[in-house]
Amino acid sequence: MSNIVNDFCINIATANGTGSQSANLILLQSFFDMGIPSSGKNLFPSNISGLPTWYIIRVSDNGYQAPGDFTHIQVLFNKATWEEDLEALEPGTVVIWNTDSKMPMTREDVISYPVPMTKIARTLNPKLARMVANVIYVGVIAELLNIDQEILEKAISKQFGSKVKAIELNSEAARLGREYARDNLTKIDPYLVEARESEADQFFMEGNEALALGSIFGGIQVLAWYPITPSSSVAEGIISWLPELRDKDGKATYAVIQAEDELAAAGMIIGAGWAGARAMTATSGPGISLMQEFIGLSYFAEIPCVFWDVNRVGPSTGLPTRTQQGDLTMLYESSHGDTLHIVLIPGTVEECFEFGWKAFDVSERYQTPVMGFSDLDLGMNKWACKGFDYPDTPMDRGKVLLTQEQLDAIDNYGRYRDVDGDGIPYRTLPGSGLDPILYRGTGHDEDGNYSEKPDVYFKLMARLKRKIMNSADDLPEPIFREEKECEVGIVYYGSMENIIQEIDDILEETGRKVSQCRVRALPLHSGVKEFMERHETVIVLEVNRDAQLNGIMRKEMPTELLTRIHSVAYSDGLPPRATLYADMILKVLEEVGA
Repeated sequence: MSNIVNDFCINIATANGTGSQSANLILLQSFFDMGIPSSGKNLFPSNISGLPTWYIIRVSDNGYQAPGDFTHIQVLFNKATWEEDLEALEPGTVVIWNTDSKMPMTREDVISYPVPMTKIARTLNPKLARMVANVIYVGVIAELLNIDQEILEKAISKQFGSKVKAIELNSEAARLGREYARDNLTKIDPYLVEARESEADQFFMEGNEALALGSIFGGIQVLAWYPITPSSSVAEGIISWLPELRDKDGKATYAVIQAEDELAAAGMIIGAGWAGARAMTATSGPGISLMQEFIGLSYFAEIPCVFWDVNRVGPSTGLPTRTQQGDLTMLYESSHGDTLHIVLIPGTVEECFEFGWKAFDVSERYQTPVMGFSDLDLGMNKWACKGFDYPDTPMDRGKVLLTQEQLDAIDNYGRYRDVDGDGIPYRTLPGSGLDPILYRGTGHDEDGNYSEKPDVYFKLMARLKRKIMNSADDLPEPIFREEKECEVGIVYYGSMENIIQEIDDILEETGRKVSQCRVRALPLHSGVKEFMERHETVIVLEVNRDAQLNGIMRKEMPTELLTRIHSVAYSDGLPPRATLYADMILKVLEEVGA
């Protein structure tokens, strides 16, 4: 039997609220500290403690981060899903199972490693045995895969921080699990890990954490929010760091408000934006739905503010703890009239930070709400990142008039008058003593006066669209990776960035070479059109049912290019899997004869 090194998937089936998340993160951190590319996906229940949860760890020297096609090592710890988890396994799968569950091992075609996890845990701490037992399987895995104990204990220390007793208890639990495996199990599986040279300055971080930190670097002054999975940790991160970074002379230079609901939160940030503050909310699809009226107001009245949507699965309540890209069209066209919004779409943790601060600059530059679009997979899972690009220019406050001299220098000033052709008017701030205009969510002329005249409304709406469309090439440009053949091009966005290389490798094994274009903002950058012109066949990849980016492209691209566009859209709530998408791409290429 030849060894399989640094190339496998571990699926850990436990119950929510039992301490399994800490144990799983210890295991993931151990791989990371060994320099082994690895990723973890937490599939957790949306309602109450005690329900099933799964944690999938992908270990790949190739750097692949999507859940794999097969489970190679299965940990059975949850009686509720025992039979289902066991039945789903391929023959030859390694199964590490808790004999204290009193559940039967009904498969004879798997590699069985029985371990009395709860019994071992009780020898350490009877009261905490249910939680400590999770670390027993970590120790067993460490022994079977050859993870150094020192590495493991380092990861335990990172997980529990300054909690000395917790570190000691869990370190001992890991040692006991390891000893049991060494003394009682005969290794007959091929899976091992080997340390690799670690990249300097790499660290694990969730996308939501990076977004929170980026928002602070962007100068956030007002945060109004209402809790909702999976965006709450954005607000929680901002709240935890602001006191350290934004207190001056013992006084806060910011305001954080947990509103009574999402609509109230939206109203608060619009009010703050009108007053000249950098204001933001973080929510998910159902929250955006409730904010529609105020989003329309901020667009029509031209008030800067930032909305971040961390996408979960809809519609309605949907699947609150699963991932999707189903909110794209809603964000782009939010409200109930002819509206169009700037949307920033990060695909990595680094970009969550970068777009976190850039969103405020863009919002003030164009005097409009800016939508940030992330998802649960990117936002709530830990990703290896290399550091952040910090703001290297002063804040862009846009066309703000702060003095009488500045106001007097504008020929024929009006709050909603475009005096230089870019679609963006000048504005003043309340309290400046300049132009005490009431911003309007009703029809208005260039001076801000109420108007229902057809020609005035038509001109206003045309200017608003021109303003937004003019932003396209000022926003984060697409990322291109092109083959010289330029036969097939793939357009995608968001967290699919983390599986695109595996998709590319799978396709290349079939003889297909494909170019890549990752869209990072709406409206679409001119580079997307140029990419399409260079490729006869263009496939748009998405994690939703209705191919929403594909629809946007079909509305905005020249007619002569539309025959080139084909869609691959799929959503089942799980993070996207590379093989699934690669197979769908190959099917489309076969159908179109490309």
